[in-house]
Amino acid sequence: MPIRVAWGIQHPMSGHLTLYLDVDGDIVLNTEADVGYTHRGLEKIAEYRNFIQYVPVIERACDFDASNFALGYVRAVEALMGIEVPERAKYLRVIAAELSRIMSHLYAQALLSMTGGFETMTVWSANDRELILDLLERLSGARVTHTYIIPGGVRADIPKGFKEKAYDVLNYLERRIWDYYKMLFQNKTFQDRTMGVGVLSKQDAIELGITGPNLRASGVDFDVRRDDPYEAYDKLDFEVVVEKEGDSYARALVRFYEIAQSIKIIKQALKDLPEGPIRCKTPPMLPRGETYTRIESGRGELGVYIVGSGTNKPYRLKISAPSFRNLAGLVYLCRDIPMGDIPVIYYSLDILLLDVDR
Repeated sequence: MPIRVAWGIQHPMSGHLTLYLDVDGDIVLNTEADVGYTHRGLEKIAEYRNFIQYVPVIERACDFDASNFALGYVRAVEALMGIEVPERAKYLRVIAAELSRIMSHLYAQALLSMTGGFETMTVWSANDRELILDLLERLSGARVTHTYIIPGGVRADIPKGFKEKAYDVLNYLERRIWDYYKMLFQNKTFQDRTMGVGVLSKQDAIELGITGPNLRASGVDFDVRRDDPYEAYDKLDFEVVVEKEGDSYARALVRFYEIAQSIKIIKQALKDLPEGPIRCKTPPMLPRGETYTRIESGRGELGVYIVGSGTNKPYRLKISAPSFRNLAGLVYLCRDIPMGDIPVIYYSLDILLLDVDR
């Protein structure tokens, strides 16, 4: 007879998540997610902060991809105000957002490697992520959450020597990622551990509302950066990475190839960086009205709905977070599987519980 057990909150690979598992032996028959452990009321806080003060708050919703979350919020504020940021600021935002994406994907790769016992790959990914953190610190003055992207543009221009340092790091990573490929993706043990595990079909991914690399790993060719372009993405050349297998291996592989595409995007943005101002003036108040904008964060489509009421604070803010949407995939896939496959499926989906709970 099946019994119900709790996987988490103190399980070594559960993070800030509890899954209630109905198990028969070590076979998981059904899964129910219990979220809310890290809920901080970030949407409600917006009603008590002016629209500029809220930028560092929303970055805490996903501090492993802070610049993309700031960009998603700031674009909603600017859409409500009806302002257009300078071209140079758009390129600088793309640079910050893609550095943030690389940082996010390296972190996801490190955690997935850890679930399979590939400690060397975990350390490689974590150490190389530090180089991206160094670049973001040079750009913004802060390593993890940056408050670099602000309403009207960016907070500061690139400092002296940043381009040269960025090219050095990017050239290194361009070579380094193929060491990852040999170490991890060509490893027979990793292939056995991930191939055919947690298979999410194209149709199921669409019906569940899966987004980002997880959606593209199931064969859906969609990326907001290309299909609904914003900032300077329509002026930059890059490929949308798509795999068809929909398993844990494919999800990891999409993120791996996306690191290479992000390097390509940043190099172009640095090369084509236009002259001019880095921000424009913004009104002191949010006008009455409402708007919804979206961007492609490291974990998928991030939507921000904002309502203005003529004050300097949002009347209402709602975040459509990618990890919350992808959580549906975890619950769906964790049925009729060995319990030992849960960590691999969980970390292949790159779900961040801070993003889920907000």
